[in-house]
Amino acid sequence: MTTQAIETTEPIRGVGQAVPITIAHGDGIGPEIMAACLRVLDAAGARLAPETIEIGAQVYRQGVTAGIEPSAWDSLRRTKVFFKAPITTPRGGGYKSLNVTVRKSLGLFANVRPCAALSPFVETHYPNMDVVIVRENEEDLYAGIEHRQTDEVYQCLKLVSRPGTERIIRFAFEYARANDRRKVSCFVKDNIMKLTDGLFREVFAEVAADYPDIEHDHWIIDIGTARLAANPEQFDVIVTSNLYGDIISDVAAEISGSVGLGASANIGEHCAMFEAIHGSAPDIAGRGIANPSGLLLAGVQMLVHVGQAEIATRVHNAWLKTIEDGIHTADIHRADSSSARAGTDAFADAVIARLGQSPTKLTAVDYGSGTEPMAIPPATRRPAQDKQLVGIDVFVHQRDDSADALAARLQAASTDVPASLLMITNRGVKVWPNGMPETFETDHWRCRFEIDESHRDSSTVVALLGSLAANGIDFVKTEHLYEFDGEPAFSLGQGQ
Repeated sequence: MTTQAIETTEPIRGVGQAVPITIAHGDGIGPEIMAACLRVLDAAGARLAPETIEIGAQVYRQGVTAGIEPSAWDSLRRTKVFFKAPITTPRGGGYKSLNVTVRKSLGLFANVRPCAALSPFVETHYPNMDVVIVRENEEDLYAGIEHRQTDEVYQCLKLVSRPGTERIIRFAFEYARANDRRKVSCFVKDNIMKLTDGLFREVFAEVAADYPDIEHDHWIIDIGTARLAANPEQFDVIVTSNLYGDIISDVAAEISGSVGLGASANIGEHCAMFEAIHGSAPDIAGRGIANPSGLLLAGVQMLVHVGQAEIATRVHNAWLKTIEDGIHTADIHRADSSSARAGTDAFADAVIARLGQSPTKLTAVDYGSGTEPMAIPPATRRPAQDKQLVGIDVFVHQRDDSADALAARLQAASTDVPASLLMITNRGVKVWPNGMPETFETDHWRCRFEIDESHRDSSTVVALLGSLAANGIDFVKTEHLYEFDGEPAFSLGQGQ
């Protein structure tokens, strides 16, 4: 298999030193909207030296399951700036999301998605909406660690770290301060996931104390999302974990006017990636009707990041003027208020024609003349705590036994081991001892053992598992139970 060569193109013209960037034209509508955006950036005087790489569908079809080849990584690590059009990840077949792979491999921990209304020129019920979603990009369920454990049960691991949590929350407050934002809101589900989401809220409270000039509040994700959809004007900057952020940023973009207008910056200590939030839309590819706005506004974010704030201001204001003049692509066009229905290239031409102009009704932007990007908070690590093994959860695949019968088998198998069966749960609900007959049970059982205080080491775990195996207990997974500084570091069973 040959490696896709990196194509180095001529610098986009402009005065001053050209900044090396890596470009991927993507799949579906990607090549069309990227070409349009590069024309606008060139006309605006952006000082960029692009290197083009190939990623996505064609690379997947070559048998590269990651969707990206080594030479592409070389370019990304060299330029440290990635301007990426939407790509297509094949469904099924074990393919991993390339977007997630790039974000995590390059340490792009912060996803920044501005969602602002353009009323009355783009239809919305919330004309004063101006919200920024700051989404953690590397952890949570997007770790992508999944297993099928029994005939009936699959699992996906939710991983949340204190350094990753502190870094994204501190980034949100730094972003708010740098951009004159008044408030940061935290969205979690800590009433249910008391350890993982509980950590996120705990760290949010700790970090907020370091920013007394910025308001802060906390929302449970379900009611927070409902309030965001019903009254987005009450929010300013929202910081949240990976999955929640993915969902609410699309909600916010759609209610502000259109997902097609949404831009995304992915920021790390070493690299950054800029992309539209929408997908590759293969159903309209090649028709010349796609809206390039999301990718163009991501390009604006990129220009600010590489220190070309004056060009970013020039492009963004020209885009706002185009929207204000009623020149709209099909996704936002309205017969009663739009002045022209423009295709992809015509829309780009309209923006170019307005370079140097500013909107008169929409609020003009000014990114300032600074050339330094916002300081990126480093990950910080605390000293290790005292860690004590106290037990083990053994997950058992058992189809026919009742909870009582399984408990009897487990107790008989562990008679000679210094560990006691405390509880059995099924999908998190306690079913032994004293389970309820109404509880539906699958073939996946969590069996919690407490290890005798004088035998709390790995040898007891090995002895227990060996005895269970010798007695025909089909265990499919284990989780050690620990205390850290004397505090239990595991959840109770529902109903325990």
